[in-house]
Amino acid sequence: MNVLHVCANPKPTEESVSKQLSIAFITRLIELVPEAEINNVDLYQDPPPHLSLAAWRGLWQAAFDPNHKITKEEQRAMEYARGQAELFNQADVLVLTMPMWNFGPPSILKAWLDQVLAPGLTFDLGRDETGTVRVRPKHKIRRVILLVASGGVYHEDDSRDGLTRTIRSALGFVGIDQVQTAWADGQNPLVYGDHELRKQTAIEAAQDLADELAEEFQTSSSASP
Repeated sequence: MNVLHVCANPKPTEESVSKQLSIAFITRLIELVPEAEINNVDLYQDPPPHLSLAAWRGLWQAAFDPNHKITKEEQRAMEYARGQAELFNQADVLVLTMPMWNFGPPSILKAWLDQVLAPGLTFDLGRDETGTVRVRPKHKIRRVILLVASGGVYHEDDSRDGLTRTIRSALGFVGIDQVQTAWADGQNPLVYGDHELRKQTAIEAAQDLADELAEEFQTSSSASP
């Protein structure tokens, strides 16, 4: 099992509830599947550039215009995207760790998605027998685990939740529709007196997700010839 873990939280672990969720998840997963390969990407240690015009031309214009010649500037601008796409395509599972900021994901995570989800890298564009343009994934990810913390409390399908909507829409475009979440909400101690209980509940949910993933992996492994 190859797991790509992308962290979009600048805080030290002792101050970051989402990072504490990720530790609980990964620790449990390694206990159950010692052979799991975990590739960690800390976006604040290796920040993605915002998508530049040169990178956009190299990634997107080249996909739509077969006569487009990629320049040296465009090649350089695409280096980060290529490296991260390679990790993405090798992964079986994607784990995203982040807080909710202003009702959505941190902008650094959106910048990473803009780099990685590009034609020629993690998917191709082609026409089917009817002539309709289709997305053809180059990756093998089928499951995404979101480990999230927020100061406020959000109910299912909350209209204020721009975080999971962004993630589900972006990854759904490239054929990933199985997204599971462990969410520590109500983490503003000035408002929610039960924030510690909420955090512990989310930690247990993260461990349950690791249990489920490990069981699925072990079942598929035993079924393989």
